[in-house]
Amino acid sequence: MLDLAGKVAVVTGAGSVGPGWGNGKATAVLLARRGARVYALDITPEAVAETAGLIAGEGGTCATRTCDMLVAEEVEAAVADCLAQFGRIDILVNNVGGSHPGGPVDMPEEVWDRQIDFNLKTAFLGCKYVLPVMQQQGGGAVVNISSVAALRMSAGRPHVAYSASKAGIIAFSKSVAMAHARQGIRCNTVIPGLMHTPLVEHRLVRQLGANDAEALIARRHASVPVGQMGSGWDVAHAVLFLVSEEAKYITGAELPVDGGFTAAGPV
Repeated sequence: MLDLAGKVAVVTGAGSVGPGWGNGKATAVLLARRGARVYALDITPEAVAETAGLIAGEGGTCATRTCDMLVAEEVEAAVADCLAQFGRIDILVNNVGGSHPGGPVDMPEEVWDRQIDFNLKTAFLGCKYVLPVMQQQGGGAVVNISSVAALRMSAGRPHVAYSASKAGIIAFSKSVAMAHARQGIRCNTVIPGLMHTPLVEHRLVRQLGANDAEALIARRHASVPVGQMGSGWDVAHAVLFLVSEEAKYITGAELPVDGGFTAAGPV
């Protein structure tokens, strides 16, 4: 079940911004545990080196590269390096992204541009250079990471660029899925809800909690129907399923990983 032996997986954003398990870090480690050889990319060399060390410590295989997923030449070079080391690419997980609050009136234009690129262009470039490899191989699986912010909006604290770009990921994934379905390439979207990853302490506490991490975490737990936030491992297990042979008949789909948050309706 969920065996990835013989597969090569490219995971972007495979490091973590702080201690603990981010979505990309957990995904890279879990795919390696299931037998995949992992090619881990991150813009921070120390972060991706930590992920590789964890995989190696468990007896897995992981190669790394520092890569800015916004720079086409760097993405193209990373894909070429992965092929040189492993000879193929069976799985692509596009995990780069981040949020910045603001509405259309108060958000600076450069922040809008950066958000659209950071959340959407990174997935485009990952697919641009990996999909030809999968086409030549006759198949592959892509998972793009969106956000519950694509489905539920906050009236009190808008994230117009983040919501727009993460909604774009859903449409992008469907389009990729339909364009390549006859080539044996599947593309799906995982939609995380409120997750307790290192980003909470690293960024959200400052943005939302007036530096009161305990109060912020308690509020986030309370707003989820199941009573607590998810973790990077919850996202990782969803990704694992979607890239596995057990999901071979699933493409162009979205899988919310949100503890019922979207099903609960407006806050």
